[in-house]
Amino acid sequence: MPTIALLLISNVFMTIAWYWHLKGGMAKPLPTVILLSWGIALVEYCFAVPANRLGFASGWSGGQLKIAQEVITLLVFGVFAVVVLGEQLSWRHAGAFACLVGAAAFMFAGKS
Repeated sequence: MPTIALLLISNVFMTIAWYWHLKGGMAKPLPTVILLSWGIALVEYCFAVPANRLGFASGWSGGQLKIAQEVITLLVFGVFAVVVLGEQLSWRHAGAFACLVGAAAFMFAGKS
């Protein structure tokens, strides 16, 4: 559970780092946006690296960590897209999420 919680927190920061400037930051100079995003991403790494170390130490494979991170990323981005960017989710989002959940199921199948 700590792995999932840390991956969730790290993904919130990374989503903000990558997309914050699309709403209200487009007038800022690109070098400024890049530097601000790097600062936010640094915080993301402070959660992602421990998440992966804890998960690996608990018996998760690298593939399992990556696919779990991708599922969490899509969830976090879906919320961000609706709440911050004002986008509407569609069947395509649901289909992409279902495919990632299927990928996660394959990665974790047979894991004791």
